[in-house]
Amino acid sequence: MITRIDKNTALVLIDFQLGVTSMALAHPIAAVVHNAALLAAAFRKAGLPVVVVHVNPIGSPAMMVRAEVSSMPKDPAAQKQRLEAMTAGGFFNIVPEINIQPEDIRITKTTWNAFAHTPLLSILQEKNITGIVLAGVSTSIGVESTARTANENGLNITFATDAMTDTQLACHENSLRYIFPRIGETGTTADILHHLSVSEK
Repeated sequence: MITRIDKNTALVLIDFQLGVTSMALAHPIAAVVHNAALLAAAFRKAGLPVVVVHVNPIGSPAMMVRAEVSSMPKDPAAQKQRLEAMTAGGFFNIVPEINIQPEDIRITKTTWNAFAHTPLLSILQEKNITGIVLAGVSTSIGVESTARTANENGLNITFATDAMTDTQLACHENSLRYIFPRIGETGTTADILHHLSVSEK
């Protein structure tokens, strides 16, 4: 349950890119994207930061380790070929509904976590941000990983439960039920928009 939204809060949108949103997902992606777009428009209207994150894991140290399930090539030539194919196919392009604006903060991450090896934390600190609203794909991967670091750095977190989804429903529900309530507050897009309007007064 959401109790309030900090006056200095940023919206952080995780991996709303074509290559991710085109995967088989647990919820209809059109509704998830629509809610994320509503949040982005409201934050911009309120003069609050919108952070648009996308992932490019090709060649990152996290993709080079041994793992039982891995889809990323480890050979440099194969990485180059994969990157060219993903770029040509629009994998990294943010979905148009987010309607990126010049003032939006763009972050490219190479791991699940939007804070790892990126300037995101220092940017938020420079702007005196005390809270973030999180949305994105996938709930148990990019969103949860980012949330854990945000919590470790003392940021208040609000999770937009209907503006995120996962490739597995069980993973999505596990994060919402057991992880997120321990490190932040959860609510719908409508709840967040209501509290956002209250915080502006």
